[in-house]
Amino acid sequence: MILSKDNLKHIDNAGVNVPDEALFHLPEKVLQFGTGVLLRGLPAYFIDKANRQGIFNGRIAVVKSTNHGSTDDFDNQDNLYTLCIRGIENGQKIEEDIICSAISRVITATKQWDDILAIAASKDLEIVISNTTEVGIQYVEEDITQGVPDSFPGKLTAVLYHRFKAFNGDKNAGLIIVPTELIPDNGKKLRNIVVRLARFNRLEEDFISWLQASNTFCDSLVDRIVPGKPDKETAGEFFAQAGYTDNLIAVAEVYRLWAIEGDEHVKEKLSFAQADAGVIIAPDIEIYRELKLRLLNGTHTLSCGLAFLAGFETVKNAMDNEDMEQFISHLMLDEIAPAIPYAVSPEEARDFSVKVLDRFRNQEIKHAWLAITVQYSMKMRMRVVPVLLNHYKLSSAVPEHIATGFAAYLLFLKPVRHEHGKYYGSVNGLSYLITDDYAGYFYEQWQKHPDNELVSAVLANKQLWGEDLTQLSGFEQAVAARLRSISRNGVLPVLQHLKNSIVQS
Repeated sequence: MILSKDNLKHIDNAGVNVPDEALFHLPEKVLQFGTGVLLRGLPAYFIDKANRQGIFNGRIAVVKSTNHGSTDDFDNQDNLYTLCIRGIENGQKIEEDIICSAISRVITATKQWDDILAIAASKDLEIVISNTTEVGIQYVEEDITQGVPDSFPGKLTAVLYHRFKAFNGDKNAGLIIVPTELIPDNGKKLRNIVVRLARFNRLEEDFISWLQASNTFCDSLVDRIVPGKPDKETAGEFFAQAGYTDNLIAVAEVYRLWAIEGDEHVKEKLSFAQADAGVIIAPDIEIYRELKLRLLNGTHTLSCGLAFLAGFETVKNAMDNEDMEQFISHLMLDEIAPAIPYAVSPEEARDFSVKVLDRFRNQEIKHAWLAITVQYSMKMRMRVVPVLLNHYKLSSAVPEHIATGFAAYLLFLKPVRHEHGKYYGSVNGLSYLITDDYAGYFYEQWQKHPDNELVSAVLANKQLWGEDLTQLSGFEQAVAARLRSISRNGVLPVLQHLKNSIVQS
């Protein structure tokens, strides 16, 4: 039996939280750009929880921006999916299975643009949410009045312009727009791009004034590990016990945070925040962003190449290895935490770090290292380089763990094969796909340079890093030495040597 609205009445498993029929009749208050599991595991989770409590009383219309893949699973299951929450909270083991009914429909932009514009003109619409990956919030010069814009900011500009015309510029028809892409000042950047696009398209000054005065673009930060589908064995066990199958089932950790920068007006519109302490609406959320971006995401980014090259499939697998666990702990606590480029107290950083390490050890969350390497270069620049630069403002000592992570990054991004526009690396005779906008650049660099020259050429690339990293005392040499050691000896011997050097010092 497949999960669907009609089949809900046949689910009699007491362990599964089934939605009430009344929830399916709530209006579409949210337009969401992005179909990924993070949005299903966090914003949709909060909205579903609030709806069940009679607080928010609204559903999400989801926009699928590309033709890649299909919406069949959503269509076949009436947009229902199971969210399996696993982990420890306040010392208590948590296992919660929720059939989420927050999503009303999934619309493909290229095929159903008129449906999206109809939502834009709806009096029920109040909120726009997005997660189009960090590269999604970029300015692309395009006509937003003819057909379907290509970029997400282009689509959003078109939606807002259509709404402006539908409501004759009513100042009360503005929306709350909350991007969740993991870049600094995501709301401010999105607003600036939309205004720039409006000017490029020569749209009315009245619209641009309405755009800026009546719409609120909120910086926000999301934090929850949502690996997605469980493995076949785990899923099979769940389906057998629950009595139904679900092609959209997703696993999420217990920890959840959605920090949104906003005032009382934002709090009023985002009333779902009342349902869960994991939603924080405050005038300043920078501390949440820095802690999460540096300690969790930065550690993930600096560890993913090492762990993958060492043969560990998931974060939990790596944490079960003493050498890898020690590397991750020392990297986070001794090098990243002291160099966060924000006024964070040592106590705050350590407390957050301890929680993150516990989350990494969660045996219920199978978070694949290969998935973390997606857009590796962009993540290194956004998450790691600011910490590295701030480290050198505070100390002349080489951050050995960061240097080791950088070396593994370079080795992971060593394409050995280029086929049909895709680049592949190889480790222990196994091929892996490199999903990175700079894969072509690294393919050329590895063909042109031996190891030492490659390290120098890449670290000096200001276009890639925004800075010449060869100017950091001893860093280039440390990265080159680690790269040679990993290439010759493998990851674990290098980590053992690093661990021993720490003990001796």
